[in-house]
Amino acid sequence: MRKLLLWVGLVLLLKHHNGAAYKLVCYFTNWAHTRPSPASILPHDLDPFLCTHLIFAFASMSNNCIVAKDYQDEKILYLEFNKLKERNKELKTLLSIGGWNFGTSRFTTMLSTFTSRNKFIYSVISFLRTHGFDGLDLFFLYPGLRGSPLYDRWTFLFLIEELLFAFKKEALLTSRPRLLLSAAVSSIPYIIQTSYDVHRLGQLLDFINVLTYDLHGSWENSTGHNSLLFSLPEDPISSAYAMNYWRELGAPAEKLIMGFPTYGRTFHLLNAFRNGLRAPAMGPASLGKYTKQAGFLAYFEVMALGTSV
Repeated sequence: MRKLLLWVGLVLLLKHHNGAAYKLVCYFTNWAHTRPSPASILPHDLDPFLCTHLIFAFASMSNNCIVAKDYQDEKILYLEFNKLKERNKELKTLLSIGGWNFGTSRFTTMLSTFTSRNKFIYSVISFLRTHGFDGLDLFFLYPGLRGSPLYDRWTFLFLIEELLFAFKKEALLTSRPRLLLSAAVSSIPYIIQTSYDVHRLGQLLDFINVLTYDLHGSWENSTGHNSLLFSLPEDPISSAYAMNYWRELGAPAEKLIMGFPTYGRTFHLLNAFRNGLRAPAMGPASLGKYTKQAGFLAYFEVMALGTSV
C-alpha cells in the first residue's frame, strides 16, 4: 500500500546488456503518511532496495529559497527517508521541488533575475547537504504555461545551467560527490515545444523524468487510458510516442526515464452500459476508501474492487 510513482529507463535492457547500471527512480509523496491505516506509509516502511533513486516529493519555496513543505517533513520525514541509505549503500536520494499544486508564480519570481536564482541555488546546496539528500529534482509544471510567461522557458534553462555549475564548484571545494540534478517534464508535444530546449536539457541534466501518465482523467468528457503504452489511431499520445519524441528532439536515450503510475484514474459514466474506452463521462467517480481523492484510486484500492472493476 505505497503511494510511489515508479519510473524505469526507456533503454533499461540495452544498458543492462552493455553492462551499465540502469536507473529505477521512485517518487515518495509526503502526504502518504496522512492516509488512514493500513494505507498510511512512512519512509521507514519503504524497501530501500526497490529503487536505485528515491525522490521525496515535495519541497516548497519561500522568498526565493527552498524550504520544507511542513514541520514534520524537516524534523522527521527527511531524516527517516535518508536513513534508508544506511540499509542500501548504493541508494541515491533526491528532493523534488514544485508539483502541480505548487503552481508557477514562485518559480517565475525566483527565475526572474540572476540574483534571485543565485539565492535559490545556494539555499538548495545548503538544504540538501544539511538533510542528507544526494540531489535536486525540479518539478516545474510548466515553463511558459499555466500563468508562467513564455520567457520562463529560457530562465528555467539558465537556472539549470547555474545549478549544475554551482554543484560542480561545491563538489570541487568540499571533495564530496557532486549533487545530482533531474527534472520532471511533460509528455505532451505542444507543452514540450513551449516549455523546453530539449537538446540543452539533455546535455545538462543527469536524468529526465518524463511524465508519461495522467494522459487522460476525469477532467475530460470521455474515458481514456491514464498511461497508454502504445499509440492508438484515435489516441496518438502514448508513453512510447512521448519517449521517442524526446529522443528525436535531442535528449540522450540513456537519460530518459519513463513514468509508470501506481494508481488509476476514475470517471463517472453517463451510461453504465457504455463503459469502454472513450465512453461518455462527466467528472470523477467516488472517492477511494484510503486515498480520498476524486478521480484517483491507488493500485491497492483498484485491486480491492476485484471483479467489480
